Amino acid sequence: MRHLIVCVILFGLISCKKEKVNKPRKFSKVEIDTLWEDRELSVRALDLGENDEFYFAGNNTKFGKSYIDGFDPFREVVIRGYDSLLTESLLEFRSVSKTSDHYFFFSVLSPGYLFRLKIDEFFDGLPERVYQETHPKAFYDSMDFWNDQEGIAIGDPTDDCMSVIITRDGGSTWAKMSCDDLPKAKDGEAAFAASDTNISIVGDHTWVATGGKTSRVLYSPNKGKTWEVYKTPIIQGKETTGMYSIDFYDEKNGFAIGGDYTKPNDTLNNKIRTNDGGKTWTVVANGKGPGYRSCVQYVPNSNGKELVAIGFKGIDYSNDAGDTWKHLSDEGFYTIRFLNDSTAYAAGNRRISKLTFRE
Repeated sequence: MRHLIVCVILFGLISCKKEKVNKPRKFSKVEIDTLWEDRELSVRALDLGENDEFYFAGNNTKFGKSYIDGFDPFREVVIRGYDSLLTESLLEFRSVSKTSDHYFFFSVLSPGYLFRLKIDEFFDGLPERVYQETHPKAFYDSMDFWNDQEGIAIGDPTDDCMSVIITRDGGSTWAKMSCDDLPKAKDGEAAFAASDTNISIVGDHTWVATGGKTSRVLYSPNKGKTWEVYKTPIIQGKETTGMYSIDFYDEKNGFAIGGDYTKPNDTLNNKIRTNDGGKTWTVVANGKGPGYRSCVQYVPNSNGKELVAIGFKGIDYSNDAGDTWKHLSDEGFYTIRFLNDSTAYAAGNRRISKLTFRE
């Protein structure tokens, strides 16, 4: 009996301890440390690299990187063979990504230029143009890589499908997919170059968020070789409505946010969630929580429960997969990426900042 009592007590202690560990966190504030300011700069594309590095690209043909223990200023991109172009028009980059060897940055508007720059030649190297598109409707919104050899960028339709270009050789060459191999675009369907988060990748799985008069999810299970398309219940019907950002925590659980940036306080039908890999979506927190936001990201190591949404109207947080939200700050940004489960970097109009979330 004595041994039985001891076992019961130990079991109770272990159970209590486990319950405490699994209890979801609840961030109540965010500390914002501005790292860099420039009145003439706007940044909608940033991402994280190895060794606590983050890198970013913006308007005025500028690209930069930084480390947690210091800050390297933007470098003005000198484009090989295109120096004369820069005297006529500065480029605006809204997509950025990297492999283990190169940085990649993609300009919006036509002509669209995709460049790569060797990582070890950041300060003294010349970017190489690896793709160019001169179609009058060319407008590329987002870019990401599955691995060091294979990557994807997506843009608005120039024909009767979304523009999808893919590399299979480390970014040396890129090829545009035929509309015969992609879902047909609906009238007024495009995408938003608001935060470089129209694409979400988990393993070989890829989700692309479209927006505008029709807002759907394009899905590929095999790194862009074949595609399906899924409807969503998010607000749509106007050029300014739809999904602006999508993120997946794993192969099943995903979240998308958007709305109408011309009506940023509207909270109806602008937040949707899936638990079946994007096949079906459900509106959550309808009429509550954040209105228009340009970027949403899962908090790492949160079991798919914690989300942060960010936009020019502020920063919001959920710890129940999007059912309820807490407004943490009125400070506006365009895009955010997490370094770990409490630290992130955010960029927006005129500044780049480090965000630290606290309970």
